[in-house]
Amino acid sequence: MQWAKQFGGLRLAVGAIGAGLMSALVACPAFGAERIVLAYGVLERSIPIESLETYARTGVIDSELAWYAQRASPEQLTQLKQGLLTPIPLGAVEVSQFLYTSIGERLLDRLGEVIQMDSRQSGFYAIRAALILAAADPEGFTPLNVLRKFPSSQIEINLTRSLEIANELESLINQSNRTYALVNEQSVLEALAAPPSLPPIDLQSGGAPTWDRQTITLDDRSRNRSFPADVYLPRSPNPHPVIVISHGLGSDRSSFAYLAQYLASKGFVVAVPEHPGSSSSQLQALLDGRAAEVTNPREFIDRPLDIKFLLDELTRRAQSDPAFQGRLNLQQIGVIGQSFGGYTALALAGAPIQFQQLQTNCRNLNNSLNVSLLLQCLALQLPNQPYDLSDPRVKAAIAINPIDSSILGRESLSQIKIPVMIVAGSADTVAPALPEQIQSFTWLTVPDKYLVLMNGGTHFSTIAESPTAVIPIPDQAIGPSPALARHYIETLSLIFFQSYTANRANYRPYLSASYIRTISQEPLRLSLVRSLTAEQLARAIGDAPL
Repeated sequence: MQWAKQFGGLRLAVGAIGAGLMSALVACPAFGAERIVLAYGVLERSIPIESLETYARTGVIDSELAWYAQRASPEQLTQLKQGLLTPIPLGAVEVSQFLYTSIGERLLDRLGEVIQMDSRQSGFYAIRAALILAAADPEGFTPLNVLRKFPSSQIEINLTRSLEIANELESLINQSNRTYALVNEQSVLEALAAPPSLPPIDLQSGGAPTWDRQTITLDDRSRNRSFPADVYLPRSPNPHPVIVISHGLGSDRSSFAYLAQYLASKGFVVAVPEHPGSSSSQLQALLDGRAAEVTNPREFIDRPLDIKFLLDELTRRAQSDPAFQGRLNLQQIGVIGQSFGGYTALALAGAPIQFQQLQTNCRNLNNSLNVSLLLQCLALQLPNQPYDLSDPRVKAAIAINPIDSSILGRESLSQIKIPVMIVAGSADTVAPALPEQIQSFTWLTVPDKYLVLMNGGTHFSTIAESPTAVIPIPDQAIGPSPALARHYIETLSLIFFQSYTANRANYRPYLSASYIRTISQEPLRLSLVRSLTAEQLARAIGDAPL
């Protein structure tokens, strides 16, 4: 929402709560509250909640709301009207379980700095209570109903703190936009410097399946950990390179089944484990009240160990199980992961956990706009000791939207010695591209490294929705053209793993900016670079810390 000139930069403050008053309303719940007060020093303006309800239900803007409505665009008013009544598909138990986790409480801490009681006290407990009460209300869990549950006569929005957050957000957005421009420009320069000379290869999806799927259960007694894995086996009797796919937090092995099937149709054995402590089943257990956290910090250790154990099991089955004998080339292994799975892939590639980096970055967690740090900083609960998470059998790795800036960091990522591709989305608000992928790419020292930027891609663009999804991902979070995003990942994975696990040199020219330009389409323009230095990045973003 745009504010009057006398309030000047306060429009940024509202933006900090979420690009307008609507975001504050979504975040700030209420029981019995009558007014929302916007406080900036000694200046205050307020909105009756009754005015908001009248507008949401009838479209009528009364005199109390008129001052704000005059400063909002028609699109913002429409968003406000729709958003106030949009149902949130969660119940009281589910909301309560999340808000009492360490990640949930961190989020409440941040909201409590901005959304306060009428005594100017932090709204931490009031926000939590209001959210739970609204989720339990028979009328439904909507932002408007949440407003009614706030345990105070009025909700105060601290615009001074909001302005500080807004300035930080504006700085991050500007830094990110300059960085995306740099990557896109660098990609053009690389494309012009090396025009394509491409031998003919088949990049299209096949017709009828040319693979068989085996579901196996792995039982690692040393960790008291049992988990399933789907293994896609090409029907050709020859031994094939092996690719392992690691899903993200709250996902499962069906999320990248499309990619597994595509790679299997191209002659790879593809194994997709389901990490039990960070899967959709874990999320369901949290929402059902059977788990206390979104994930256990041990998952930073157990996920890479799951894949090492899976490779051990595949080695055993290749020697003793007729369904696997003669079909796996376990000297040629690649790994691909998304989000938490991206971390998993990088850990297996040779990047160890850096506790010193974590301790430094997590001291300022409450002042960070990087949501992924909420997950990364959980690792500080682990014993501070070396963990052997790399696997020399892995010859190449792809990390999609990885979280790595603090859990790994410069010193860790510089230790990777195998080819790596990092894929980023410019609209990723969960693991922001600038600090989590683009900066991390500059820390890689291996000569065969690739950064792919999906302009307009989100954290969820490449994930296929699971038939057992606990909470469906809204379309706006998925972003535009998920089919195109998945096609990109299929193509990138094929040419990368053919080049570096199957060692087929005729695929290497396709790992170029010039080729990527030929497949790039709207609304998700694609750029690839092989060279981007920390100095170039510093010039683009200035001196402000990420």
